[in-house]
Amino acid sequence: MKKITVMLLGIALLASCGKKQQTLPDADNSHAVITVKTQRAQLSTTYPATLKGIQDVEIRPKVSGFITRIYVQEGQSVSRGQVLFTIDSETFRAQVNAANEAVKAAQQQINVVRSNIATAELTLENKKMLFERQIISEYEYKASENQVASLKAQLGAAQAQLGQARAQLASARDNLSFCTVTSPTSGVIGMLPHKVGALVGPSMQQAFTTVSDIATVYAYFSMTEKRLLELARTANGGVQEAIRTMPGVKLQLADGTIYGEEGRIDAVGGVIDPNTGSVQMRASFPNAHRILHSGGSANIQFPVFASDAILVPQSATTEIQDKKFVYVVGADNKVKSTEITVEAQSDGSNYVVTSGLRPGDRIVVEGVQNLKNGQEIKPITPEQAKKMREQAAKDVKEGKLPI
Repeated sequence: MKKITVMLLGIALLASCGKKQQTLPDADNSHAVITVKTQRAQLSTTYPATLKGIQDVEIRPKVSGFITRIYVQEGQSVSRGQVLFTIDSETFRAQVNAANEAVKAAQQQINVVRSNIATAELTLENKKMLFERQIISEYEYKASENQVASLKAQLGAAQAQLGQARAQLASARDNLSFCTVTSPTSGVIGMLPHKVGALVGPSMQQAFTTVSDIATVYAYFSMTEKRLLELARTANGGVQEAIRTMPGVKLQLADGTIYGEEGRIDAVGGVIDPNTGSVQMRASFPNAHRILHSGGSANIQFPVFASDAILVPQSATTEIQDKKFVYVVGADNKVKSTEITVEAQSDGSNYVVTSGLRPGDRIVVEGVQNLKNGQEIKPITPEQAKKMREQAAKDVKEGKLPI
């Protein structure tokens, strides 16, 4: 029995020695630590936004007819006045010809009446002379006067008829010109649901297409009344002064990427929505490469500035049940898990602490997931920690440390 016990003890010792030779030396318990202080911080608030072009113009024909030709394609860029499509014009061309004939007839009628008036007036002058010499009766003279008056009335009617004929001609010419539909603005052609041969008209429910002017795109979003008041007070000159001095805003697209051009806030609504307590705002973004499209959705990243703010890296925090904690290093180099509250806005890498820390506190910024409350550490600077990591990586590469 003794021999068996001694043998087992020997095997255990050998195993222990072999295990020690394969294990890395214990870490020196070094952790990167910073001392928090107050500073000016630039953060950002995100607001959901709807994108719209400078204008989205629905194209609807002014006359009814069958489409004879379409000159553009969906998504094509067009300029103002460019022909989009044409409508069968035979009926309207015939109306123009008929109106032309009516104008000519009315003009001829006027010429005839004017000639008759000239003859009647000459006859009236002769009869007046005869009447004064008592050669003809007053009745015959008055009859000649009445004839001149009647002819002048006919002239007025003929002139009115000419005016009406000219109006009909102008209307017919307009209708004929409406058979060629042009773009009222520069922009991008939308979908083309109607094809050649389709019957279209002014009362059609679905527009022929839409031309969107998206050289500049507006992003519409809502800001709370409280935030708007903060802006006005900070600028010390009202909302308009705040907008004038405000730096550019960024646009986060639907795929999460940031749009390459900065925008400017250029309009603020004058009425606060009583249901939401917010006011609508507008930011404009240049869109030379047609990346943004009217009707799209995005997020406005609105800059927010905080003075005398305590910033902590987000990597220095842990989260438990929606509460954030940091490890504060005491005078004895022991760490203590401390709850902090932070601003809703952040710059993506740092939090602004509103409570839980004071200037001068030391916190651990790396490896916090491996710490325990009350654990003693060896504080080093982030720069020293970086050098240690680089040296360790070099040692592994050179084979001085196992991988």
